[in-house]
Amino acid sequence: MAAKFSPELAVGILREVIVAVLRKDGPALSTHQLAVFLTCYLKDGDHTVRGLAAEINVSKSVITRALDKLGELDLTRRRPDPSDRRSVLVDRTGPGRALLEELKHISVDVLRQANAR
Repeated sequence: MAAKFSPELAVGILREVIVAVLRKDGPALSTHQLAVFLTCYLKDGDHTVRGLAAEINVSKSVITRALDKLGELDLTRRRPDPSDRRSVLVDRTGPGRALLEELKHISVDVLRQANAR
């Protein structure tokens, strides 16, 4: 029988996904880093620091710090925008794509478990 959707269920699913991500062997991302990562990978188009800051509604310095960490982990890469050298584009990477696939599988597993209750 499928679980009835409710705010409690939604927050419970979020918790279960976060716990599953923490238990796996991989990078521990802050909420800022995860928001930037997911925005880069789930939203189409070129991403800039300015655009990410507007999308997530945080300062450019928050985005820069998150991108610093994501870059250290090889989950994103920054490069100058060829059409505007003052701007920086954020690129996806192979390890970042792999992490996104892992997050998708974890999320699906958590949703299946919630529906089985």
